[in-house]
Amino acid sequence: MKNMLKGLGAALCVALPILAQAPADAATPAGAGAADQALVQRGAYLAQLGDCAACHTAPKGKPFAGGLPMNTPMGRIYVTNITPDAQTGIGGYTEADFARALREGVAKDGHNLYPAMPYPSYAKVNDDDVKALYAFFMHGVAPVQQANRESDIKWPLNMRWPLMFWNMAFLQKGAYRDKPGKDVAWNRGAYLVQGLGHCGSCHTPRGVAFQESALDESGSAFLSGALLDGWFASNLTGEHNAGLGRWSDEDLRTFLKTGANRHASAFGAMTSVINNSTQALSDQDIAAMSAYLKSLPPVGGNGAPAYTYDPQATKVSLDRPANDAGARVYTAFCMHCHGVDGRGFAPMLAPLAGNPNVLAKDASSLINVTLNGTGDLVINGVPSPFPMPGFAAVLDDKQIADVLSFVRAGWNNGAPAVGAAEVAKLRQSTQAGR
Repeated sequence: MKNMLKGLGAALCVALPILAQAPADAATPAGAGAADQALVQRGAYLAQLGDCAACHTAPKGKPFAGGLPMNTPMGRIYVTNITPDAQTGIGGYTEADFARALREGVAKDGHNLYPAMPYPSYAKVNDDDVKALYAFFMHGVAPVQQANRESDIKWPLNMRWPLMFWNMAFLQKGAYRDKPGKDVAWNRGAYLVQGLGHCGSCHTPRGVAFQESALDESGSAFLSGALLDGWFASNLTGEHNAGLGRWSDEDLRTFLKTGANRHASAFGAMTSVINNSTQALSDQDIAAMSAYLKSLPPVGGNGAPAYTYDPQATKVSLDRPANDAGARVYTAFCMHCHGVDGRGFAPMLAPLAGNPNVLAKDASSLINVTLNGTGDLVINGVPSPFPMPGFAAVLDDKQIADVLSFVRAGWNNGAPAVGAAEVAKLRQSTQAGR
């Protein structure tokens, strides 16, 4: 089980179409001549901050041309073309159209976007950053003629007009305002995390109407971890076991820049966030995000006492693996990377002892990554030498449940056991169509 643990969480960031298809006869927006290159470059940076490419670029597809399938509780959707093509992209959008779609979830033709697209977060983006993003997408992206694909959501759930009422209930309009009594770095970090970074879209639990339970630190559920599309996006509060309570500021900055630190390694959707977004951010912005996240009080967790490392009982089990089914699997498939002591070889190979994802109450991410593995972290163009392989074809449901139960109990982790039925359920949902 290489690079088992992801640290900041890996739920799918379900950014539905940011912008809808423009009419074929839409006029080219004003100002489509020579753009201010400094503004375009700033917009390119902001697009990286928002990780727009991860959702709007399909595997082997052209940049921002859409087509990537994404699962939602209502059915599968396909992200849209946001290149400046006038017929199939957003070439007909004015800056006002762009801003309305980005921050209010309303397309140029007036239809509402599904709230899985993180416009409740983008509502906090200020006017200057919207202007820069618009300049980038109009003048820094190559137009691609690629028609958008209709969603697989069935009637009546595919109707858009009820979303007007969803917006009335849950959309908080207005750009982020600096909080009094907080320094410049904290406010910058809050703006990035809550806004373009849209961290809450994955890491905050959702209510019955698929609304985020909190949009900022004033809500106790904010960034406390959430289950989404077969992954559990980690707790980003100061909780000691499953959160960032034991991470130093340097640990967090290192993770955002490289996807790995002494506590964990990125996997699942967080791999894409590291590859396409956070590694490219300035040191100043990374420090600001870390300062804000590290200020969040502890919320959630599994209710266990504060973690302390204790290898003795696990060492005894591994000395006699025939006495424990999980230990037998661990010895055969996991120990050469993660060690007898469970501490791995960080940052190349993630530790299992004390890792926030092992200690989390919800084991979905551990099951998912054990079944399906993860993609390569690619830092400065260099892929990770030890990506996590998938074991779906090698281990059955009981074996995976046994080994994860062994890991979650080992080295004083003290997390709940995993059942074979949990593994079977995730195997079925994540292996469908492979």
